[in-house]
Amino acid sequence: MSSIVNIHQSEAWNGYEGNHWADHQDRYDAVNSAFNDRLLAAAAIGERDRVLDVGCGNGQLTRLAARRAPLGHAVGIDLSTPMLRRAHASAAIEGVINVTFERGDAQIHPLSFPGVSPVGFDVAVSRFGIMFFADPIAAFANIGRALRPGGRLAMLSLRNMAEQDLGPVFAAMARHLPARPASTEPGHPGPESLADPARIHEVLTGAGFEEVAATPLDAPQLWGRDTEDAAAFLGAWGPVRFMLDQVDEAAAARTLDALTEALRPFEEGDAVRLRGAAWLITATRP
Repeated sequence: MSSIVNIHQSEAWNGYEGNHWADHQDRYDAVNSAFNDRLLAAAAIGERDRVLDVGCGNGQLTRLAARRAPLGHAVGIDLSTPMLRRAHASAAIEGVINVTFERGDAQIHPLSFPGVSPVGFDVAVSRFGIMFFADPIAAFANIGRALRPGGRLAMLSLRNMAEQDLGPVFAAMARHLPARPASTEPGHPGPESLADPARIHEVLTGAGFEEVAATPLDAPQLWGRDTEDAAAFLGAWGPVRFMLDQVDEAAAARTLDALTEALRPFEEGDAVRLRGAAWLITATRP
């Protein structure tokens, strides 16, 4: 395994955040899986392709990519040991054998694996795993070096929180919480760090990619069975838990009450669904 330079994110994804995602694998896949088909269609994976999944987490996208390349191979790389443990287990349960998972920092990892042609990967994908790089230009340049000439990139990043249905939910909670720093500025990794298409273009072209495009994409995200279930899950989600830890018990209780009431309009039948807003990022290595 290569060394890790993204220390803060490594600590988070091997601590509470990574364990919560690993422990609730099915729930997080329910949140994000409605994006899978459009992302994989953009990746245009062929049956012999070698696919790199960056920030693969629990590995659902990696396994789906492997199934689309039965004569090829898919590799998932992530910082999180607990999530990679889940990814390995799920691949074994599902019988997906043309897949490899490895812990590493995509910013500096050599991204060379057994079963992958020395020419490089045919395509790199990511489902919301690219917003947390300490140095995004260096990270994408490293990913580009792992692709063969003409190799493709198809990845998702979040649009601004104001464009998500989570926006008003977070706004309702924010009235009871201290202000949080914006994560959209260069050098500040976080969920909105690649929310600006101009920043996406700057990073990808700076890393040497061509034909860079960012297409808006919306999809429903399933957060729970009913309002109370969704509020309990969201209240334990890493970013929300971090904010709750900044206030006293009374303010935390008020925040959770506000979260519950903000989610109530999104309950329909036996589910709470919020619209997620992403950029579908595509590019080509020269």
